[in-house]
Amino acid sequence: MTQIFIVNSGSSSIKYQLIDIETETAVLSGLVERIGEEGSDVPDHETGLRHVLEALGNDHSIVAVGHRVVQGGALFDKATLVTDEVEKQIEELGALAPLHNPANLLGIRAAKAALPDVPHVVVFDTAFHQTMPPEAYTYAIPTALAEKHQIRRYGAHGTSHKYVSEQAALFLGRPLESLKIIVLHLGNGASAAAIDGGRSIETSMGLTPLEGLVMGTRSGDIDPAVLVHLHRQAGLGFDEIDVLLNRKSGMLGLTGNGDMRFVSEAAERGEEAAVAAMAVYRHRLRKYIGAYIAHLGGLDALVFTAGVGENDPDLRRETLAGLEFLGLNIDDERNQPRSKQARYISPEGSPVAVLVVPTNEELEIARQTLALVG
Repeated sequence: MTQIFIVNSGSSSIKYQLIDIETETAVLSGLVERIGEEGSDVPDHETGLRHVLEALGNDHSIVAVGHRVVQGGALFDKATLVTDEVEKQIEELGALAPLHNPANLLGIRAAKAALPDVPHVVVFDTAFHQTMPPEAYTYAIPTALAEKHQIRRYGAHGTSHKYVSEQAALFLGRPLESLKIIVLHLGNGASAAAIDGGRSIETSMGLTPLEGLVMGTRSGDIDPAVLVHLHRQAGLGFDEIDVLLNRKSGMLGLTGNGDMRFVSEAAERGEEAAVAAMAVYRHRLRKYIGAYIAHLGGLDALVFTAGVGENDPDLRRETLAGLEFLGLNIDDERNQPRSKQARYISPEGSPVAVLVVPTNEELEIARQTLALVG
């Protein structure tokens, strides 16, 4: 088999997949954890990848390696071959994604050492959103300051939004170029995107993945003055505020648990905090849906994806309740079953197709890698 090796590197972990080019299926996937931690037998990322490749033996033919990198800034709007200059640029962009880019770069360097004779390609989470117009990505702060420090909206989850919107068009049997689509990527991290003719024109995440929807541990949209207030009145330092908004807020902050499955089940039991938190979560979703319909000037399809979006029928139904005047309807019988296939959850003849389309970011990275290296 001819295969592409997909690497998604974290600071102490490496997720990987081996994807067969002909069938576009994962023949192997796994996770190396606790890299560099005390008591671990994996001291660094290079050792971790070597362990994986040794376990594969000779039953593979890797022709390229595709890497996920979170932040490409304004420099990268498509998949790119790894060079020394590209590595340097990814490192410099680490200031915009300090939790992600340095870890992504560790994976790139480890994979290059382990597989030095094949091309390596980076696919950026932000690249798909580089088609946003200036009015969508510009923050209203002094222009010179914004330009000096690269402050603008970049978005994230772009690989997923691209894959899912293309799959939705295939499912509908219509040209992507003719469609106005909203994709709701709802997982522990969550984002919405407005996609017009295959081009992202708006997305909910901003300079970092903190902006936008309510998430598992992230607050999403918040008045910036709250940060100043917490600093002045609660005595919190900026590092503490960063941890608070990214790791201790969202559903975790509202309920004490950041797992949407737990919160949803608790809400079904009538637990007050969970009921209130789910209402906040849905309210924010509806706010973005309405805004994006306005920006798109209409809507052909609304698509739910990722772990929560694909697997929580109650959330989907309750989120769209009351939005029938926008053409958004749910068929309870279609909505209820779980499936790994793309499917309608709107009634026959509904003005807007409401779909569930499973995401596959690794396959999208493999496709972009293959397209680049041929």
